[in-house]
Amino acid sequence: MNLKKISGVISFLFVLAIVALFFAKQQIDDYLTQPRLDKTQLIIVQDGSNFSRLGEQLLEESIVTDLRWWKVIGKLRPELTRIRSGTYQIKEGYNLEDILSEINTGKEYQFKVTFVEGSTFKEWLISINNAELLKPLQKTEAEIIDALNIPHKKLEGLLFPETYHYRADMSAFALIKKAYVHQNSVLEKLWAEREKGLPYKTPYEALIMASIIEKESGLSNDRDKISSVFVNRLRMGMRLQTDPTVIYGMGERYKGRIRSKDLREKTAYNTYTMYGLPPTPIAMPSEAALYATLHPAKTKYLYFVSKGDGTSYFSKSLREHNNAVNKYIRGK
Repeated sequence: MNLKKISGVISFLFVLAIVALFFAKQQIDDYLTQPRLDKTQLIIVQDGSNFSRLGEQLLEESIVTDLRWWKVIGKLRPELTRIRSGTYQIKEGYNLEDILSEINTGKEYQFKVTFVEGSTFKEWLISINNAELLKPLQKTEAEIIDALNIPHKKLEGLLFPETYHYRADMSAFALIKKAYVHQNSVLEKLWAEREKGLPYKTPYEALIMASIIEKESGLSNDRDKISSVFVNRLRMGMRLQTDPTVIYGMGERYKGRIRSKDLREKTAYNTYTMYGLPPTPIAMPSEAALYATLHPAKTKYLYFVSKGDGTSYFSKSLREHNNAVNKYIRGK
């Protein structure tokens, strides 16, 4: 074979190689950019996973249909191979490059659970048990109190109600601890800034009152006036006479209605039969309820009744209050 023919063969092979590389690059680009998901889903990358194992996992979960280019991607795109364990949200329309980039960030998907203002610890337990991928609570209330060195016998009122974000497999105990620390911090700050002369000896007493105000207030605009009613009653030595304490004291027996005999029943929480505050909070109060407790409006109100629209009617005398009850409750 002469040099001319050899040169021609070499040129042909070179062109063939270029074409092959171009074809391979095109195939790899298509492999990486082809949309893989028709709906958003979560993927859990286990501890110890590597790029090779991730490929097998994606194949098992039908996110990819084959691994023919997997090793080549590892060679050509090493920045996509830094796999980090965790739980990731893979969104609808993501391609393989998007998926790998997401897993490479290490930014795990944040789950969330919401505890509403005025909820009880019993209701928190229901939300915790239903929370997705949150490790179950393995401690009793008494054990939690002991573990957190809390100087009270119940968790009621001590946890800050809000929406909490968490990563997969976070423990429910860690979440409760976070809520306790938050509530304690808020209470400590507001107690230090409280108005002088309030009838509360300790922050815990203020927390008890805040929980009552939380359950009694439909609108935030009324909280400081409701607070003033209870402050005025405490100063005068009157019973608080608030229905939410009766309901809390009834426990499981409450079926949506309070009867006259329930108001007369002596329980540790019935403020119709006892003077002063109940022994513990009756719910988880919000920061707004705590603020209203420690900054009551300056009024001479001694009574209030719900108007049925989230607001309350406030009265200075029993006669005026009874007229308001007839109007707003009895419809007379």
